[in-house]
Amino acid sequence: MSPRGGSRRGGSGRGGQGGPGRGRSGAAGRQGGRGGAGGGRGRPDARRPTPSGGAPKGTGRPAEGRPRGRPGPPRGLDGTQVEGRHAVRELLLAGRRRVTEVLVAADLDASPVVDEIIDLAEADGVPVSRPSRTRLEATARTEAPQGVVALAAPLEDHDLDALAAGTVRATASGDGPPFLLALDGLTDPGNLGAVLRSASAAGVTGVVLPRHRAVHVTPTVAKAAAGAIEHLPMALVGGLPAALAQLRERGVWSVGLDADGDRPLWDLDVADQPLVLVVGAEGAGLSRLVRERCDQVVAIPMRGPLDSLNAATAAALACFEVARRR
Repeated sequence: MSPRGGSRRGGSGRGGQGGPGRGRSGAAGRQGGRGGAGGGRGRPDARRPTPSGGAPKGTGRPAEGRPRGRPGPPRGLDGTQVEGRHAVRELLLAGRRRVTEVLVAADLDASPVVDEIIDLAEADGVPVSRPSRTRLEATARTEAPQGVVALAAPLEDHDLDALAAGTVRATASGDGPPFLLALDGLTDPGNLGAVLRSASAAGVTGVVLPRHRAVHVTPTVAKAAAGAIEHLPMALVGGLPAALAQLRERGVWSVGLDADGDRPLWDLDVADQPLVLVVGAEGAGLSRLVRERCDQVVAIPMRGPLDSLNAATAAALACFEVARRR
């Protein structure tokens, strides 16, 4: 039996809302609004299915997401250029990807973390270059690389079924039910990086990203994530609605986070089950088709005069609420 224990309501979509959210970013809703049942669906049957199996003109800096010498946008998750001290240090410590070169600005002031980066690289036989700060910053694709850039093999694109089954999971995420995070059309690199950092800290076991119309792991994402990309397995999917349907067949609940959710986040009653939390883009919220695929849609109650949170903050709150209930 699938996680949806009840029948679909004709034309209304799951969770009692057929259309997209009202354009509020961050999936926050007013306190005392919709706090009732999320569509009347029963809990999943205990017998779950077994899972199967170039630079912009005049700037001197390569465009975000397009390393030097590459003819077009990167395919897959990317992650081939990592910038910032903490992100590069974690790349070397994790040892999950081949690192081809580490660049450290020649005039960089000495610090324990920079010394550790150089020691880790040399211990792994990774060439360490010492270009001038000007040359390093011309290579960098973030505004503040902190004097450190690393070049590495792309991140692995994992199989969605493996994430659903928990056979592939994040570092130190334990052995509990899978806790996945799906991002619906997030396009801001800084937001994605912050979301990944919070997700890793909250024990998310895997991340699902759309292949199209969404940001992947650019240098800005890698820097903002501060090393989380080395520990969170990610799957790229052709379409998020189809991916949620596939997860449903694997016995995974889909919970959308949206300003117009049917119940408060605090009333979520499936947090201890195999779960995928779905977070929409800032402004647009969850797309209509994605929302219709969700078993429940929840909102973060708001008590102050503002009626929204940004996507990264909302995702962090929701991830830690699931973690608290586990």
